[in-house]
Amino acid sequence: ARFWRRMSPNRHRRAMTEIGFSLSSEEFGPNDLVRQACAAERAGFGFALISDHFHPWTDRQGQSPFAWSVIGAIAQVTSSLRLGTGVTCPLVRYHPALIAQAAATAGAMMPGRFFLGLGTGENLNEHIYGRRWPGYETRSEMLEEAVEVVRQLWQGGLQSHRGTYFTVENARIYSLPDPLPPIYLAAAGPESAELAGRLGDGLVSTAPLRSTVETFEAAGGRGKPRFGQLTVCWAKDEASARKTALEVWPTAAIHGGASQELPLPSHFEALAKGVTEDQVAERVTCGPDPERHVQAIQQFVDAGFDHVYVHQVGPDQAGMMDFYAREILPRFG
Repeated sequence: ARFWRRMSPNRHRRAMTEIGFSLSSEEFGPNDLVRQACAAERAGFGFALISDHFHPWTDRQGQSPFAWSVIGAIAQVTSSLRLGTGVTCPLVRYHPALIAQAAATAGAMMPGRFFLGLGTGENLNEHIYGRRWPGYETRSEMLEEAVEVVRQLWQGGLQSHRGTYFTVENARIYSLPDPLPPIYLAAAGPESAELAGRLGDGLVSTAPLRSTVETFEAAGGRGKPRFGQLTVCWAKDEASARKTALEVWPTAAIHGGASQELPLPSHFEALAKGVTEDQVAERVTCGPDPERHVQAIQQFVDAGFDHVYVHQVGPDQAGMMDFYAREILPRFG
């Protein structure tokens, strides 16, 4: 679905925005996610991103299937939906050579429809091997080298790499897709936005910050896709939407570096105990008013994002898709 920004103050910038759907592997099992991808395609969402976690943020969310198995299943039951990881950390839990093979296979199963989202990750998912969780500066260097490894292996033929953080010996990926998947890098601050603009084929972010887009563009991202994630909780009334958002996604109100540093869902639950319904509602668009959803999307549009993918909190995914199909997507195309 596409929306012409007739009323945007940034009309001189790229004028089209595409709306996508967020597949929350923290909240749903693998078969549910496959069904949601099919439903999103039917509803008119042009693309989707699937979270790649080992743990959910909280035990209340309750799920965490292996994203790459789900991607393979989605490839078989959709025909037009574009799909990417939102996002994968190729640093500790995964070796970048493994991600190069996994993404190549996904691209071969979904020719021209798969993209690889990469980021510096969270301790929540990466601590499981008992290795030290690196600081951000080290993780940023690791991500840069990981992208180099992935692209080197995608050249085909036998490849070896001996770098600061990763070693690859005589590896060849035989099942290479045509075209190769683009690589989009996640960014939440100026350092990561600069890296995304310099190395990535696009940007992924979770906040409608103009500064993130500007840094991305200045570093080489001008003209490249920019994806922003919007979290909402649609329900038939605002009160029940706010209640669901607080129960299922209280971490929306947690700021700062905690999301990268805490190792267990129980730690996030403890941190979220003091979170109020109002605090969550400030970060999650709640209720059935279409104007509020449009305005939330428009914030990303005005910040310079040309793709916005919507994360519906809670079990009523079908209700949200029906609402967006009737009330939101027609306004965006």
